[in-house]
Amino acid sequence: MAYPYSSSGFPGYPGYPGGDPAYPPAGQQAFPGGQYPGGAYPPAAGGGYPAAGGFPAPGGYPGAVPSYPGAPGYGAPGQGSGYGAPGQGSGYGAPPGAPGYGAPQGVPGYGAPGFGAPAGGYGAPAAGGYGAPAAGGYGAPPGGAPGYGGYQQPSTQNYGAGGPGQAQGGYPSGPAPGQQPLPFASAMTATQGTIRAAANFDALADAEKLRKAMKGFGTDEQAVIDVVSNRSNDQRQKIKAAFKTAYGKGAGTKEGVLIEILCSRTNSEIRNIVACYKSEFGRDIEKDIRSDTSGHFERLLVSMCQGNRDENPNVNMQQVEQDAQRLYQAGEGKLGTDESSFNLVLASRSFPHLKALTEAYARISKRDLLSVIGREFSGHIEDGLKAILQCALNRQAYFAERLYKSMKGAGTKDCTLIRVIVTRSEIDLVQIKQAFAQMYQKSLASMVSSDTSGDYRKMLIAITGQ
Repeated sequence: MAYPYSSSGFPGYPGYPGGDPAYPPAGQQAFPGGQYPGGAYPPAAGGGYPAAGGFPAPGGYPGAVPSYPGAPGYGAPGQGSGYGAPGQGSGYGAPPGAPGYGAPQGVPGYGAPGFGAPAGGYGAPAAGGYGAPAAGGYGAPPGGAPGYGGYQQPSTQNYGAGGPGQAQGGYPSGPAPGQQPLPFASAMTATQGTIRAAANFDALADAEKLRKAMKGFGTDEQAVIDVVSNRSNDQRQKIKAAFKTAYGKGAGTKEGVLIEILCSRTNSEIRNIVACYKSEFGRDIEKDIRSDTSGHFERLLVSMCQGNRDENPNVNMQQVEQDAQRLYQAGEGKLGTDESSFNLVLASRSFPHLKALTEAYARISKRDLLSVIGREFSGHIEDGLKAILQCALNRQAYFAERLYKSMKGAGTKDCTLIRVIVTRSEIDLVQIKQAFAQMYQKSLASMVSSDTSGDYRKMLIAITGQ
């Protein structure tokens, strides 16, 4: 299936990231008194606003860098009249007739006359919302003053995707003087599942409902669906334990599964999996991986099951450039392949770092990094390295592909279909559905409906939603 690489991202948060409403951003000189009047100015730099818009249209994959869809971007929304009081332009201008931005008149401790606020205070911005600032930054107030008393203005450099109608901002060469690096990964957490934990949960009562639904001749399938599809994974595990305790029985090595799980999860998720594996089977997962796999693929999985990937959201662009050169010299730049260099970089660097790395690599090579991995590796190690890089570029697109491949062609890979839908239902299944529709021009629910039947279909649709 063809994958476009775009920076449009998924719809953003319903509001703006929280934080201290004071201006200027962290690392800059504070305003006298600690906060601007009204507290209505934008939060400190570092969060950014994820870009709105649908998932990108299909394109070529693999291929050049524009071959895999980009994750949600970090630019400010492109609409609105900018940051300022209603009726003004795109900068932070002073209100007509007011000599500056200071404390409301009559409030002690804010300095000499001339810093008074206009009558009515500083109102909320116009209906256009908090739009992106003008190209010149946040404008200075009338009278030639250099902005807010000479305070340094925030950078408008985007990380990854821009807002609607904006060009891709790319990866900046480094933070502006006096500013902290903007985080690459904050918007990656802006996801939504289709299942939430049920209120007033009673594991034993649910176990009794399931027992009653499955006891005797026939099964009340709808009763089973109503319970299972409306409980979180944690609640389902408690129902399973309660069922086994009450009735004395439970209710019901593939490389692709190992790759999907170990190469796409966070450190905390991997550590929980390792601990649960030990508790459930009394075995060490690393020893089992070593006994069932070999070579470079074994080394990659052992690295991944440590759960020690760097998760710092800030990106060191100097290290990114060094890693790009390292991978070029380990692959295209030499006869043969230095697999250990690819393992070191892809198994240990943060996902935001790896996303920036694909851009940096494209500047020193005629090929994108995904296609280079395809040329330099084969088999399971190729699949594992690609999975890591695809999750760095767009995790939801990776899972959309997994779902599509589980249903296309003859037969359905039910284990993959069930595993992805269930495990992502509380995390980012809403965004995976959006990615699926854009990549394959059909809804996930419609493909599930055409590939499954009966109560199995009803259960999956109940979890995914229409």
